[in-house]
Amino acid sequence: MSTVLAGHGLVKKYGSTTALAGVDVEVGERDSLAIMGPSGSGKSTLLHTLAGIVRPDGGQVLLRGERVDDLGEDRLSALRRTRFGFVFQSGQLLPELPVEENVALPLMLEGMPRTQAVERARRWFAPLGLDGLERRRPGQLSGGQAQRVAIARALVGEPEVVFADEPTGALDQRTSTEVVQLLTFATRDTGAALVMVTHDPDIAAHCDRVLQVRDGLISGHNQYTAV
Repeated sequence: MSTVLAGHGLVKKYGSTTALAGVDVEVGERDSLAIMGPSGSGKSTLLHTLAGIVRPDGGQVLLRGERVDDLGEDRLSALRRTRFGFVFQSGQLLPELPVEENVALPLMLEGMPRTQAVERARRWFAPLGLDGLERRRPGQLSGGQAQRVAIARALVGEPEVVFADEPTGALDQRTSTEVVQLLTFATRDTGAALVMVTHDPDIAAHCDRVLQVRDGLISGHNQYTAV
């Protein structure tokens, strides 16, 4: 399995606090990696550093062997839009747009005409159980439906890596299981790698591998057969 994303010797400090203390991590094609750890362990900082949201103070982030952490802000922003996808705990859908345009938004931001972008976005509705919701507004969706829309938006641009930060944190257990199954299956199906932060071991068990982070260091690494 070829490596898609790697972090080597990642260091990140916030004042006198060391969030990452020299972390090494690699993620391959169709690989799904859960990052776990107690509050303040550095797990979210690790995800944000790999995703180009936070710049490391030391070390490197490589996407298919090319360094990306030292890119200028414009190029880094373009990379996040085109080669990465994101699913956050709150979904972060735009309330004024119908669901189909929320999903199509990354394509439209890259200049694709609305009609074409919406047509491509609609291809995700059946696989993710969203048929019939195309014209609804986010405020008319349940929490589980909103996260399915967020997954569709993350995948519509055919990213190489999808980052998910506590994507089931606001959902009940049954809905959480449904959402993480859709997320892991959909990323594998498209060939994207998945990097997910979660506090829930049952959710983490749906990933191929689990990294335990403590005090800014990898404290454990487990490999599972995906559920």
